[in-house]
Amino acid sequence: MARGNQREQSRAKNQKKKEKEQKGKANMNGQSLTQKKESDAAIMRAKQEAALAKKNETNGEK
Repeated sequence: MARGNQREQSRAKNQKKKEKEQKGKANMNGQSLTQKKESDAAIMRAKQEAALAKKNETNGEK
């Protein structure tokens, strides 16, 4: 019987550990996976366009 108790204690400890790891993870704020991907892609496109514009601006000055 000691093994069963040890197994249950180990499961509880592991569950607490997993909850603690998940606590700091970013949530998706009610978005579905595809919505999150589309949103992230739009943000990255905007960043790339801004970086390209900045690069072109600095190249034009030289």
